[in-house]
Amino acid sequence: MGYLATHGLKRARPSELVPGTVRVITARMDYLPRDTPPAWREREVQRLADPQQAVISVYARGRDYHKVLRQRLQQLADQLAQAVGPLGHRVFCDSAPVLECELASRSGQGWRGKHTLVLQRDAGSMFFLGEIYIDLPLPPTPPTTAHCGSCTACIDACPTGAILAPYRLDARRCISYLTIELHGAIPEALRQAIGNRIYGCDDCQTACPWNKYAQVSRLPDFDVRHGLDQTDLLALWAWTEDEFLRRTEGSPIRRIGFERWQRNLAVAMGNALRVQPDDAVLMQALIERRPAAGALVAEHIDWALAQRARAPQP
Repeated sequence: MGYLATHGLKRARPSELVPGTVRVITARMDYLPRDTPPAWREREVQRLADPQQAVISVYARGRDYHKVLRQRLQQLADQLAQAVGPLGHRVFCDSAPVLECELASRSGQGWRGKHTLVLQRDAGSMFFLGEIYIDLPLPPTPPTTAHCGSCTACIDACPTGAILAPYRLDARRCISYLTIELHGAIPEALRQAIGNRIYGCDDCQTACPWNKYAQVSRLPDFDVRHGLDQTDLLALWAWTEDEFLRRTEGSPIRRIGFERWQRNLAVAMGNALRVQPDDAVLMQALIERRPAAGALVAEHIDWALAQRARAPQP
């Protein structure tokens, strides 16, 4: 991702990003929706097995976490200022060149898992990270020890093989990158592995044994909106651009825009056609959208329609 190269070592030098910084306060915010059942990981796996289902990463089914966490970090900074007096500070939540996972692991929030995410024994990895850069020399907290042992569940679960080795992730193969960050066409070699994942991917997290301890959020902000935890591809494909903008207001999904939303859905629908080549409704939905589609979406629709011919023969 270009911004990583643009900011260079500033990511690793907080005082260059915010002059005067001497400490970083790290925070986590759990995000599983309030009604999450104990067997939520099993449910997610079941939905992945149904090619008609539209699977969206758990974190993106509710309100945009950037706004929620940034606001609460600012409240924490204000409370700290009330206790100790004026202080220079700046809050961050996935919004600047900050090495969030490294700061979190060095400050005791958890350890880096083999999938590169931060893991905590009592919370798994289903949480957001945020930081407050401050000019107050608070005593540092020690890091925790790692507890992945010989487990390779996250590596084995990655659909595209993006986790090349423990602690080594090729973002260009990661489904979260492909469906969210990538602006152009999704590489054909990776489309089949995407399956029915249309925004993000949680496979390395649902496979991780530590996530049986993942904590449910107490905030209504992360409750599922518009039934995005149980909707199907055709229902989302039927959205107009106006409906997409209305239904994703305040959601992290809106940032990819309608074009990439349709691109992702077309890939998932093509994968469904490969499994269920006789699904006339799915085919007709793709065909009807094709004439008005822009170049990017049209190319993915054509690919999707071609998958019917690639269905396994009985």
